[in-house]
Amino acid sequence: MRNFLLIFGLFTLVMAGCAHNPSLSPDAPEADLEQTYAQKTPLILSQSDTASDQAINEDDDYLEDDDYEVVEVADPLYYWNKTWYHFNDKMYFWVLKPAAQGYKAVAPESVRTGVSNFFHNLTTPIRLVGSLLQGKFKRAGIELGNFLINTTWGVAGFGNLTKKHPELNPPPEDVGQAFGAWGIDHGIYLVWPVFGPSSLRDTVGLVGDYFLHPVTYVDPWYASSGIKAYDTVNETSFRIGDYEALKEAAIDPYVSIRDAYIQNRKKKVEE
Repeated sequence: MRNFLLIFGLFTLVMAGCAHNPSLSPDAPEADLEQTYAQKTPLILSQSDTASDQAINEDDDYLEDDDYEVVEVADPLYYWNKTWYHFNDKMYFWVLKPAAQGYKAVAPESVRTGVSNFFHNLTTPIRLVGSLLQGKFKRAGIELGNFLINTTWGVAGFGNLTKKHPELNPPPEDVGQAFGAWGIDHGIYLVWPVFGPSSLRDTVGLVGDYFLHPVTYVDPWYASSGIKAYDTVNETSFRIGDYEALKEAAIDPYVSIRDAYIQNRKKKVEE
């Protein structure tokens, strides 16, 4: 029994990389298509809403914008990062994608959307604190109001009653974004196994997001990991094929993912 729990724990840890990405939108089928790839595929591209939370056409908008500015980041740990990039790539194709495909085949879209809404509502503390740390008190109030409405009238958050009102859906915030708003630079680029691309600044922010995520406090630890793994599989079920399209379009997927991640984080800090 102990060996079984150990194997199960390792598996769920691999599947739970999305839990640090709380910026995923409450109505995943629509809003995920408006996010960059830097937040769309947990094992490959994730970083802090769970766990995010823009597509290729948005990246094209950057290229067509006269004010587009390429943001560079130091990558002194290139070989370390490249190793974990390949590891995450294999884990996506060998573990996460097959799990998401099987889940999608048996779970109706309405059920998956409700689950996505639930986890988005559950990660309100991350967005709330991220807003407060930046002095965005109106945005924090909206997040709190959404939480109260969706938790009560939305039946524990499975229904998102505010999604049709753009003014009630501000861009998601997290601790890493707050650091960026304070003027703290990325430092260096990092790729972590399971968690995907990050930076020194956002890795510290990720620790803050971890302690703000309610599921972190579920005991025992393998139950918490299993819940986060389920969230990851559910979110991935909405965007199977996105990562594959990015790889096919990129001359060097590693560089494309790195640049998309840094550009996306810059945009989120400025929002």
